[in-house]
Amino acid sequence: MFKIKYGIRLRVTLALAIFCIIIVGTLAISLYFASGDIEEAHIEQIMKAEMNHVIHHYLQHTTFTSQVGSSLRSYMIDGGTDDSHLPDYLQKLTYGLHTIFHNGEEIRVLVKYADDAKFIVAYQIGLHEQRQREFRLLVILSLIAVVAIAFLVGYLLAGLLVKQITDLAERVKRLLPSNHNTQGLVSNNIHCVSLSQPGQDEEVAQLARTLEDYQFRIMRMLQREQEFTANISHELRTPITTILTSCELLLAEQNLSNKAYTRIKNIEAVSFRMSDQVQALLFLAREQALGTMEPVAIAECVYDAVEPFCEEIYKKNLDLDVSIKPGVVLNLNRQALYTALVNILRNAVQYTEQGFIRISFDNKCLSISDSGIGIEPAFMPFLYERFFRGSKKTQGLGIGLVIVKRICDYYNWRIEVDSTVGKGATFHIIFPEGS
Repeated sequence: MFKIKYGIRLRVTLALAIFCIIIVGTLAISLYFASGDIEEAHIEQIMKAEMNHVIHHYLQHTTFTSQVGSSLRSYMIDGGTDDSHLPDYLQKLTYGLHTIFHNGEEIRVLVKYADDAKFIVAYQIGLHEQRQREFRLLVILSLIAVVAIAFLVGYLLAGLLVKQITDLAERVKRLLPSNHNTQGLVSNNIHCVSLSQPGQDEEVAQLARTLEDYQFRIMRMLQREQEFTANISHELRTPITTILTSCELLLAEQNLSNKAYTRIKNIEAVSFRMSDQVQALLFLAREQALGTMEPVAIAECVYDAVEPFCEEIYKKNLDLDVSIKPGVVLNLNRQALYTALVNILRNAVQYTEQGFIRISFDNKCLSISDSGIGIEPAFMPFLYERFFRGSKKTQGLGIGLVIVKRICDYYNWRIEVDSTVGKGATFHIIFPEGS
């Protein structure tokens, strides 16, 4: 169902409009119903004035002249005369005020007695009803106009009221450490965007100062994290490089026994794997690019990623099938693709005891399939969560697929998985158009 998002400006507009509607609406309703009472009082006043005039004239001059007009008419009947000569709707009326409908029109009739004579004043109130309808229509149209004006004026006023907040929100968007093109604050070599501005209301200025303080603490935390990861990167890479260099020198030695050669190769393989893990962990920590964008031969990158697992694939007697044409080239980050493939292949080899591992490429979709244990449907929502492992029988920290997902999200690749329990799983990396 469609839901309206109530922003601050809309809320202020609605508040002002509702306030105006309540005030003006109350007045309009009062006028609407009061107009009827006013017209009634006016009609009675006219009829009583006419009746008093007729009776006074008769008592003064003992003569009566019938008043016949378009709306107001007066009649007199002597004590010894019947009222048969009067219009039908005026005959046999008693003392007081009467309401009569004749030919679709409402007529008010006032009857009084004076000096043994009967006086009748009849008043057609059609003009009063027309005026009352026009007045009520004017009230309704005025209310509608006031509501429309209230919304318009309220929206404009709300824009002025929230302008400082929207300006503050625009400056908050520029809270980037590398954004030095805007007016900023520098404290302890940390550059922050200045949020407080002259002329701000006290409440907005207080919010801006609070955001500045929070921004500084965030920047400081990021600075410490970057310094820490840089130091860790150096401290971890240095011994790994030393180990790899030593392995390379030892492998170049003459008369090296097969047993020693195998052990050195194992140390070298584990060191390469450790180097990849360190690089992947640093990517998770920093979310920075793993390399540069370049034309990459997909088949070549796949074979490089498969190489560390060839021995284990051989030991498990698995069938390795790579169906990728040598001429397939995409413009992407080779190191990122290599890291993603290594982590997917590691899982495929670990969870497959017999059968096959197949890698294919079609229509910008790189697929890695295995005939392993598959993935439980209940595990699917947690597949890319950190430290989650589908089985406790295998080694690993449970961050391989997390790294794959982060890499795919960073480079705008799409990753999908199909799996059947007991029959294996297939991971698809779908590259965007233009790769």
